[in-house]
Formats: sequence, structure tokens, C-alpha cells
Amino acid sequence: MTDAPPSEPTPAPTVGPDSAPIASGAAVPPRRFDGQVALVTGASRGIGLGVAQRLQSEGATVVLTARTPESLAEAVASFPEGTAIGIAGKSDDPAHRAEVFDAVAARFGRLDVLVTNVGINPIYGPTIDVDLDAARKILDVNVLGTLAWVQGAVHHEGLGFRERRGRIVSISSVAGEMPSPGIGFYGVSKAAVSHLTRTLAVELGPDIRVNAIAPAVVKTQFARALYDGREAEVAATYPLGRLGTPEDIGAAVAYLASADADWITAQVLTADGGLLTAGGSA
Repeated sequence: MTDAPPSEPTPAPTVGPDSAPIASGAAVPPRRFDGQVALVTGASRGIGLGVAQRLQSEGATVVLTARTPESLAEAVASFPEGTAIGIAGKSDDPAHRAEVFDAVAARFGRLDVLVTNVGINPIYGPTIDVDLDAARKILDVNVLGTLAWVQGAVHHEGLGFRERRGRIVSISSVAGEMPSPGIGFYGVSKAAVSHLTRTLAVELGPDIRVNAIAPAVVKTQFARALYDGREAEVAATYPLGRLGTPEDIGAAVAYLASADADWITAQVLTADGGLLTAGGSA
């Protein structure tokens, strides 16, 4: 387990991926998560880190998971003292998930927000030629892994997730909304995540709200192959004229996980800069 190190003085609230202090005169995020604990999977970089930083900037204590201990420790070190811990392991490993939930229960005695962000896509090309072993791995991590994290949060007696009216936000993709060239089977897995979100929302209500975000291309290492060397060309297909950022997704997740969205469940919020409406695809 990795804790945020001591810092003197405590840094100003942050929202960016580099934890830069909010500029003088800039709007300070509301404190919608004071006293709450949020667990974000796949949070050592990219969307997961952006989400964790946004939730922490609004008052949450955040628990980050990731596969690589070194990158996870670096991510945790970017947070103010005492606001973040990291637990390294493979998301699809049942022992890792049990370790995470036991640690959260022992240290905090509660869990208020679960963000399931881990996703993989080790293949690129026509779906008809997809390697079936790779396809099974994608489903295992992206779909069954999402379900397993939710099961663990809901069933762990030491977290009180249902009693605290827990909120779940999963990261889906616009690739699950319509076919996307080259990443077709990844899209299949994300379509399943979106449907899983709606199904769980119906089953877990009224105590637990379940929603998802479906981003288009976000500027992360994970999506780099989709825009590297041609960002301006790709961005020009978006009505808003730019690609997404981890901060964009962090803001959307924070809304859905907050009391401001208290009558919203079973929704998949498309965060795509207008891409799909304009006839584009990821």
C-alpha cells in the first residue's frame, strides 16, 4: 500500500493531471465529497488519474489501484498529504480486489464512490480476424472485471456501500455506441459495460446509483495510437474542435457521483465533443 507522502505546506486544491495549483482568480471546484472515500481503478495515469484528482480536489479521500507499483506510487505522491493511498495489483485478480476492499474497510470503514476505469485493448484490426484468446481477455478485464469490482463493493460488509447510498460510475466508450474501425471488439466489450451499467442500476436501486461515461478519444497514452501524429486532423472531425482530456472526464464523473445527480441512474453519458452527432466514430 502506498500513501501520499508528507508535504509542507499542504498544496492548493488541484484539478489537472500534473496537480498544478489552481490559478489565482480561477474557479475553485465545489467540495461535494467532503468526508467521503472514493475508489478509482486503473488510476496511475490518464483518465483514472484525472478522475481521482478531481474527486480529491472536491474533498474525497481517494484510493487508487493500478498494475505497476512504481507508476502508482508516483501518482499517489502527486496528491496532498493524507488524501490518497495506492494499492497495486492486477484488476482481474480476485485476490487483489479482496485486498483492496479489505484495506479500505480497515482504514476508512466506508466506501462512498466506486469508479471502474480499468480497460484493455491489446488488438487492432477487423473483428472477423480477432484472436479469440485475446477477445476472451478483453471481456474478462473490461466486462467481468467491472462486474467483479461492483460485486465486491456491494457485498463487503465492512464498507457499508449500500447503507451509504453508494455511487458507481464506469468508464465505457463511444466505441460501444457504434462501430469503430480497428477497435471493433473493444467496442463490443464497452457496449457490454454500458448495458451492464443499466442492468445494475435497475437491480441496485433505490439505494445505489449506477451510471457510466462513454468518452470519445481522450488524450492519454492508452488512446495515443488513435491520434498520434495527426491530432489536428482527428480533432477537426469533432464539432468542439479538440480531443478530450482526463480533466473533462473527471468533471463528468464527479457530477454523476455527486448529490447534484441524485435523480440520475442507469445513464451512459456520452462525452465526445459532439463527434457521434456529427456522424463520426472513435
